[in-house]
Amino acid sequence: MTAPVSIPAPAPAPSPVLGVRAVTLDADGVPLSGLLAEPESGAEPRSVIVAIHGRGMCADYFNGLTDPADSLLTLGARLGHTVLALDRPGYGASTGPLPDGQPLGEQATTLHRALAGFARRHPTGSGFFVVAHSDGGKVALHMAAQDAGSGLIGLDINGCGWRYAPEARHFPDTLGGGASRLNWGPLHLYSPGTFRASRALLRAVPAREAAQTATWPVQYPRLAGRITSPVRLTFAEHELWWELDDEALAAMTGLLTAAPLVAVERLSDAGHNISIGRAARAYHLRALAFLEECLRRAGDAPAGS
Repeated sequence: MTAPVSIPAPAPAPSPVLGVRAVTLDADGVPLSGLLAEPESGAEPRSVIVAIHGRGMCADYFNGLTDPADSLLTLGARLGHTVLALDRPGYGASTGPLPDGQPLGEQATTLHRALAGFARRHPTGSGFFVVAHSDGGKVALHMAAQDAGSGLIGLDINGCGWRYAPEARHFPDTLGGGASRLNWGPLHLYSPGTFRASRALLRAVPAREAAQTATWPVQYPRLAGRITSPVRLTFAEHELWWELDDEALAAMTGLLTAAPLVAVERLSDAGHNISIGRAARAYHLRALAFLEECLRRAGDAPAGS
């Protein structure tokens, strides 16, 4: 839910960020492409941060589109974590075997399989912590609700609510012509060049994923009570996709009955696409702070502390 259906002409890929490299994981025969950043000097990671992009985007969404200093990958690696931003099933390298993509729950299963394979070959520290945007947040919640998700350190999700706001309820019918305001918010929230550069991030939305958009308000209540990991939900000041009044947020968080910690934050001066806006670094640092809280609760602490 981060990009219009109509895909513009290809644009040059964003400039590579130092210390970030392309990887491909194997999810039991399904290749998942992505980006990887690891702690400097070969240190063992404190955890693995798994970044999951939204609808019609790709892993580069988290990699400092207009300013390398905003990259979640490099920020996380500098704080001692491995950061793995993946193209979701139906995007990137998996479009060959999955030309129509997968429903959200199947995407979650595929991602778990890829992470299990990653863990067999790489140190993972205290485990996996998920940072997810928009429709990627839906997949993250599915991941946490599955049996394989019971050991996740925590979830930090932005731009993903429960019930759509009135302006968004015709989705996906208005996506090609009326969703720009929903996706971006005020233009001044983004640095010059963002919209031109963002064309390199856009991908076609897989059909099986798109078909589930309207059913999310039914899916969420079925998942929420099975989530046993800490959850933080962030909504931009100018987030327009979701019902976000106090009553709506209380209803959403009230369903997370098994989560040991639930936090909600509103991020000022930000639109829906937080990680490519001016507020990107602030959000990423707050997500990393929530990871610190999750690790503290689990008994971990930075080396030398």
